[in-house]
Order: sequence, then C-alpha cells, then structure tokens
Amino acid sequence: MVRLHPQPTLPTAEELPCSDETPVDNEIQNYIPNLLLTVLSSIWQKRSDWFFAVDMGIYYLLDGSRQPVIVPDGFLSIGVKRQKNNSLRLSYVLWEEDYIPPVWVLEIVSKTYGGEYSEKMTRYAELGVLYYTIYNPDYHGRDKHKPFEVYRLEKGKYKLQQGEPFWMPELGLGIGRGTGSYTGLSREWLYWYDREGRRWPTPEENSYQQQQRAQRAKLELAHQQEKAQQAELELAHQQQKAQQAELELAHQQQKAQQTELELAHQRQKAQRAELEKEALQRQAISQLLKLGLSPQQVAESLGLSVETVINYQ
Repeated sequence: MVRLHPQPTLPTAEELPCSDETPVDNEIQNYIPNLLLTVLSSIWQKRSDWFFAVDMGIYYLLDGSRQPVIVPDGFLSIGVKRQKNNSLRLSYVLWEEDYIPPVWVLEIVSKTYGGEYSEKMTRYAELGVLYYTIYNPDYHGRDKHKPFEVYRLEKGKYKLQQGEPFWMPELGLGIGRGTGSYTGLSREWLYWYDREGRRWPTPEENSYQQQQRAQRAKLELAHQQEKAQQAELELAHQQQKAQQAELELAHQQQKAQQTELELAHQRQKAQRAELEKEALQRQAISQLLKLGLSPQQVAESLGLSVETVINYQ
C-alpha cells in the first residue's frame, strides 16, 4: 500500500511531467472519460469537493520512494478541491493532495495492450484506489475478459464485482454501459447511473429534454387556449340560443295577448249582437202587442216564450 509520508525533497506538480506522453491509439480513450466528466459536472455542479481528470499523470510514494507516473484514462477523487490554489492542475501529486488517492479509476483497453489486468491493477491497488473499472469493448475476447468489469479493493486485492450498472455507494454513483450519441457519434458509451439504475443524461440530452418539455408545454398551452376558445364559442352559442328562446317566448306572449284581445273583441261583438237582438225583439213585441195580439200570440209569432214576451213588455 502507499506510504503517506511527506518528504521535503519531493518535487512539485510544476516540476513533474503531466503524463507519460504515451499517445492513445483509440479515440474512445479520450471521448469516454470526457463524456463522464461532462455528465458529472452537470450532476455535481453545486459541489466543489471532487476532481475528475482525463489522461493525467498520478504521482505517489511507495515505502517512502517516489514511483513512476501512472496515467489512467480517467480517474475521480473525492474530498479534494476542484481547483488547486485557484488554478488548474498539471498532474495529480498525492503529497500535494493530502495523500488522498483517487476513489475510482478507468482504463479503456485498446489494440495495444497496456497491462490493464496485470501491472496497472497491481499499481492501483498499491495506490489505494477503491474502484477500478476496465472497459474492453473490442478486445475482451483476446484478453479473455468481459467487455465491462468493475473491481473493488478488498484487503489489498481487487475483487471482480457483479451487476450492471454497478452501484458505488462511496461515490453515490453507478457506472455502466449504454447506447447514445455524443459529439455526433452514436455508439455504446459509459455513463453514470443513479441508485435506481436510471442513467444520468448528458447536457445535450438535458437540453433536448428541456426543448421537448418546452415544446410540450407550448402545445399544451395552445390546446388549452383552443379549448378556451371553443368554450367561449359554445357559451356564445348558448347565449344566442337563450336570446332566441327569450325572443320566441316574447313572441308567444305577444300572440297570446293578441289572442286575448281578439277574444275580448269577439265577446264585445257578441254582446252587442245580443243587445241588438234584444232591442229588436222588444221593438217587435211592442208593435205586435199594439196591434192587439195577446202575449201568447206574440210569443208564437216570434218564437219566444210567453215569459220573455211578458218581461219585454
């Protein structure tokens, strides 16, 4: 294990190379760590106690002796400042980081085998890296390993873990594979996952999701406005029907009044006719009686009752 004893003669980060200057032979060795860094920067944007590096050299001591630089494709340290002395790091030097080793390291196996399953595994164990992830999408058959493996340091040795995405409680993150698009490339990538196994989206996906939510909100607003307009039209239609009903009722009332007036007029006419008839009958009765006819004879002549003739006298 790493001996954490500071020595006054140890060089500073400015005096040490930032990497071993070994070029990568596969683009994904840069793309995948940068994707993980980008997503993590979104997840932990309010935190400042972590540092993620891509292709950066790590310097440490073993039994008091400085060891050769080791350069993971990516690594994460927790409990350190994102910026060292308000500036960017040139390399990760443990004696300048309170001897806090990375908690997670990533190696991506490429065409040129780099000792990911042997020498590097031994050195990361010496360094005290808790989780070691090896991604080997293209050459796992050659190396007789799985395409994706996560190891946990237990009693100084790495033990292969099961499950994907694999949850790392000390980090509060899961790591696993997934298919998506990054920098215009659609393929399998490594992503961070939450405790429930849901993949954390990339900033591009977040932006797209926000655009989709905004578009859905816009469509929903337009739908609500359309419904409101339809409701207004329906209300106007109902008001128009109510007005028409009121006009029809007024018309019916007017007709009823006209009918009542007409009936009253007919009754008046009937009354006048009855009065005229009575007047004529009186006149006829009077004339016939003057001619010497008896009430009986007058009644028979006019088709009236004797009582009527007597009453009209």
